[in-house]
Amino acid sequence: MDAPDIATYGSSLFAETAILPPPRAPLTLDADVDVCVIGGGLAGLTTAREVARRGWSVIVLEANRIAWNASGRNTGFVLPGFGQSPDVIVERVGLDHARALWALSKAGLDYVRLTMQEHDIQPDVSDGWLAVSKTDRPEAIQSEADLLRNLGSDVDLLPTEQIRELLKTPHYFQAIGFPEAFNIHPLNYALALARLAEEAGARICEGTPAMSIDPAGIRKRVTTPHARVRAAHIVLAGNVHLGNIMPEIARTVLPVRTYVVATKAIEKEKLSEAIAWRGSVSDTDWADNHYRVVADRLVWSGRMTTWDANPWRYAKGLRRDIRRVFPQLGDVEIDYAWSGTLGNAVHRMPQVGELIGGVWLASGFGGHGLNTTAMAGNMIARAIVDGDTAWRLFLPFELIWAGGALGRTVAQVSYWTYRTKERLAASAARKAERDRASGKAMRRAQTASKPAAGDLRQRVRDMREKQAARRKPSLGKPGKNGRPPNGSPDAP
Repeated sequence: MDAPDIATYGSSLFAETAILPPPRAPLTLDADVDVCVIGGGLAGLTTAREVARRGWSVIVLEANRIAWNASGRNTGFVLPGFGQSPDVIVERVGLDHARALWALSKAGLDYVRLTMQEHDIQPDVSDGWLAVSKTDRPEAIQSEADLLRNLGSDVDLLPTEQIRELLKTPHYFQAIGFPEAFNIHPLNYALALARLAEEAGARICEGTPAMSIDPAGIRKRVTTPHARVRAAHIVLAGNVHLGNIMPEIARTVLPVRTYVVATKAIEKEKLSEAIAWRGSVSDTDWADNHYRVVADRLVWSGRMTTWDANPWRYAKGLRRDIRRVFPQLGDVEIDYAWSGTLGNAVHRMPQVGELIGGVWLASGFGGHGLNTTAMAGNMIARAIVDGDTAWRLFLPFELIWAGGALGRTVAQVSYWTYRTKERLAASAARKAERDRASGKAMRRAQTASKPAAGDLRQRVRDMREKQAARRKPSLGKPGKNGRPPNGSPDAP
């Protein structure tokens, strides 16, 4: 990978192993299309492909390169559900509504899988995701699994003994397994999706930022540095990077940077001594930690900031996390470190729908984007072409100002606080387990030191005989001339 590619995609294992096409030409002549998609990430590419497959003309305007940020820099987990926890979704919209949302999220997952299978994009995907608990709470995990099944997910409940056979560490207790989840090379998938969109008839222009939008009238106008686009529909497929053209939309998402490292190659036997599972793992709802084995490397993500930072600054901390959880791996070396910027809405749900007539939004996929971007792209394409109204299921999750600089500060402090509390709770859980094990060992030792039942009965008999002997009067020693001493019962 050359210097321009590193500058674009970061020092990423996935960028290093991606099949990068030559840059696409920017837009230099005016265009007139049915749909203009602003943003060349996964949501925009899915929308463009599905609109083009339905016979409509579509153009994608990307300021940088296709999938240059979160769409190509994530860890490749394709999961059901959303960034927000299921119980909160149910509490907000009710069980039936939540089931409909969950079905849409699973449809997004299925879309990614089917697209990859039909076009042989990556035949060596790994299956499964484990959401593990760092505290001992079997009842709560059972309740979460029951709710997920009620929503329509196929999940497994793994007890502590089973999870520690797969992840050989005392840091984990119970887990929920998602066999329908799978894990991919995210950048290769995004690049393939762009190629499929072009094959369907879409036009993609890189290095073409949208500078302004005029949404009035039947034909909306988008201005770029060298040309203008007229379209019946505009799709804003982005997060914080929409700030130049739609600042009021960009202000509804919180910019969150997450950090990822990839180790140097680890010997297969050594890796298996720590991790016998080849799917993905998450041991938190926030940033610390998510990981999976990719070939002979460990890809590990964690840490979160609301500002931009050099990812190598956090590489040492992530390396310490690996050693803390899996000390048997020793001091692993880091080959790659990178970061990506995702957008989180206040309610941690996607922002999908029609803003005003003919202007659509697909945003806020933070932390759960591979399935939800596919979901959103399909929904918007169907809404534009077919008049489908499934996107209205997301109306309860309205656009809310994320708080600006104060919101970013609050989010950062909340993360630090949550991380500290989580670590303290995990440490307490491990200590309680050690104390229980120590107590059991002590009781076993005490039991082992006790005599058998037969020995005990004999000891009781011996003790009684000794007590009887002590109560018996002493006859004393004989006196001179063999006569009993004075004072004895036999004395004259």
